[in-house]
This record gives sequence, C-alpha cells and structure tokens, in this order.
Amino acid sequence: MKDLLHTADLSRSDVELLLDTAADFAVKPLLANTALANRTVAIYMTKPSTRTRLASETAVAHLGGTPIFIRGDDLQIGRGETIADTARVISGYASALIIRTFKQSDVDELGANSTIPVINGLTDDDHPTQLLADWVTIREAFGKDISGRKFTYVGDGNNMAHAWLTMGAIMGAHVVVATPGGNYAPDQGAVAGARAIAAKTGATIEVLTDPEAAAKGASVLYTDVWMSMGDPEDERTAKLKALAPFAVTENLMGLTTSDAIFMHCLPAHRGEEVSAEVIDGKRSVIWREAYHRRTTIQAILYHLVRGELSGNTI
Repeated sequence: MKDLLHTADLSRSDVELLLDTAADFAVKPLLANTALANRTVAIYMTKPSTRTRLASETAVAHLGGTPIFIRGDDLQIGRGETIADTARVISGYASALIIRTFKQSDVDELGANSTIPVINGLTDDDHPTQLLADWVTIREAFGKDISGRKFTYVGDGNNMAHAWLTMGAIMGAHVVVATPGGNYAPDQGAVAGARAIAAKTGATIEVLTDPEAAAKGASVLYTDVWMSMGDPEDERTAKLKALAPFAVTENLMGLTTSDAIFMHCLPAHRGEEVSAEVIDGKRSVIWREAYHRRTTIQAILYHLVRGELSGNTI
C-alpha cells in the first residue's frame, strides 16, 4: 500500500497497527524522532485548516522531518500545470505528500502519478485521517472490545458520514448514520461500499432518518457542522431547517448509554448541530479527539513511508 487516499483503502490489520502506534506516540511523541531525519513532507491545502495543518506539521517534526506547507495558490497548478506534472515534481523533493482539498479525483490523480506516499487529509467525499483519530479516542474510552456497542453519527450526510460508515465496517462495528433524506442523505455509493465491507467483517450498517432511534442505546454520539466549506450560502436557511431535528442536545444524549461519549471533528457551531451543554459537558471528548489528529497522522506517515501497510483487499 503506497497511499492512503480513501478510508476504504485500509484493512483491519492496518487500522489496528495504526491505532496501536498512535497510542504509543500519544505517550511518547518522540519515540521515532529520526524516522524522517533529513527528509521533507509536503503539506498542500486548498481548504483552510486548524487541526489538519497543525497536526501534520507537528507529526512531521516529531518524526525528525521538515514540513513544507503549501497553500492552494502557491503552486503552478493555478496557472495551468497539470496535477500529474505537479505530482512528479513533488515526488522529486519530498518523502510524502499530505493534501487537503475539495475533489477526491484530484487526490486520486496525485496518488496515481506520485512515487511517494500521498495521504488524504480531507476531501468532499472522505476523511480517513479523522476517522483514525476518532477510533483511537473510542479505544481510550471503551477498550478494544466493542461487542454490543453502537456507534452513531447524526446530521448531514457528508464526507464524515461516509468515512464513519466505512471505518465502522472495517472494524466490524455496529455503526449508524442518521440524516434527513433527499439532498442531505449520505451518498449511496459510499453506503454500498460500507455494506460490501461489512458483509466480510460482520459489521452492522444502519442508515436512518430518525435521530432518536439512532441515538437510543448508542455508546458514541457524533456530529459535524451543518454548513461545510463549499456549501452554497443561499441554501443555508433550508439546510438548517432540515437538519434542526438532528441537533445533539441533552435530550438526545439522554437516549444513549450511561457511559456514552460525545464526539465532533470540529470546528463546531454551538447552538446549531450541538448544544453548548453537550459539547462542553463531561461526556464530550472533543479535545482528546483533536489531539489524536497528530498521533494518527504521525502513525500514518511512519508506516506508509516504511511500506508497512497492506491495504484492503475486500
């Protein structure tokens, strides 16, 4: 496995290895501080970022490497150079490339034309690095035995919903996504892909339109912002109205298990997708979750550069 372009690229053994290594890096950030010594990692972002940028640059530094941050308008892509040519050039300078952008097809094309590992730091379709951070956090809360537990995402059927279903399928978990129907439902191709993986792993995949049914008995209640980068502003009113019943409130959290946790990939809008009482309450693990963006990106870089991930063959 050369690249991490999609959550579905990972096998269960890959995820287990990455989670274990990330847990080690959480305790000892400099455990492998010569792994990227005298090497550079390019970090290319056309979408603004707080966690992905800080986590990526810190992860590279903790591995002994030098991060090179590149904004969307810093490259000749803006003047017509092809993605394929850009991939070949970056491959000559860096040992890996982390990209955060809009189109999944751009990330796929970079991977196809690079000779170095390419890591998807977020696209409009998927968010594999976030899901690894989420599952390290889940393991800290519940351990490795997830039998009998239900993991629920409520809100917009966006890239996070897709990645949530896919990673849950890989892990053999009972995962639920609850969204409004129509334009705000998850992509059917992503749902079908998760179900295909689940058929092999024994996972349970549920896609619902009832937030209370989804929250009932859940060990995790997860949400994301309702207006993502690139969403048309003229659709805001209609979208917020459709999603209002899916807000994570104290009442919705009250339907979960007694040891349930609240998760959010951030940034958050208190009073929209989640109430302040929930996100700032005792059951929220959002800061630990954000911290693990660094530990998991560090683990991804460490194992991809060493060629130690097998990839999903399902």
